[in-house]
Amino acid sequence: MADVTTIKVSKALRDRIAAGAAQEGLTAHAFLQTLIETHERNQRLAAVAAAYRDSSAEDLDSWREETDDWAAVDVDGLDR
Repeated sequence: MADVTTIKVSKALRDRIAAGAAQEGLTAHAFLQTLIETHERNQRLAAVAAAYRDSSAEDLDSWREETDDWAAVDVDGLDR
């Protein structure tokens, strides 16, 4: 953490960050990093969900067919 900076937040938010970090046994840096990573993961999952939701029935049928094909590969016993 050699390259650091200061961000302006209210004292109340600073205290919430410190309390959350302490509760998790993390530094404020690690706590904020975890929060951002969780947020970014949630954004990616939401994008995937939106893509499924916005897909045509034909595209979803094609996806299901391909998924079934790959699932069959998993159970063919050739990896043993």
